[in-house]
Amino acid sequence: MMSHSHSNIEQSILKAEAICQSAGVKLTAKRKNVLIILLHSEVPLSAYDLAEEYRGHFKESLPAMSVYRMLDFLTQENLAHKLTSTNKYIGCSHITCDHQHEIPQFLICDKCQNVSEIGVKKDIIKALNQSVKRVNFSLSSQQLELHGMCEACQSIKNKKQAKKN
Repeated sequence: MMSHSHSNIEQSILKAEAICQSAGVKLTAKRKNVLIILLHSEVPLSAYDLAEEYRGHFKESLPAMSVYRMLDFLTQENLAHKLTSTNKYIGCSHITCDHQHEIPQFLICDKCQNVSEIGVKKDIIKALNQSVKRVNFSLSSQQLELHGMCEACQSIKNKKQAKKN
């Protein structure tokens, strides 16, 4: 589950502000609000989903182009991640971690759309890069998006199959 508790979200926002400050960029109120929506969400959101949620939460409308610019900012600062395979966004689940020894990768449930962020050891990514280079291919992204079925959906499926038998 990507959704964070209320206190976790507050901690993530404080840390996000500190990260931006040390990078010399500004986490504006609107950028912060978009990040809050992402961190609250159980599922990845498109820019249009975000614009809709923003209107509902903050009683203010944001044009989709503004949302895209804010998402670009948040992904650039590693506060959010873009899932290329679905063209949706999630808040980073490791904002409050002080060190990143692993590369974030994503397990996407095709049934409920839930996303889990897992760390993959750098040596595995390095080995993958070496395999890719051997065939003279140039990677534009090291992000892996693995599609399948989460534990909750698997247990529902197994219960349904047990009933059939």
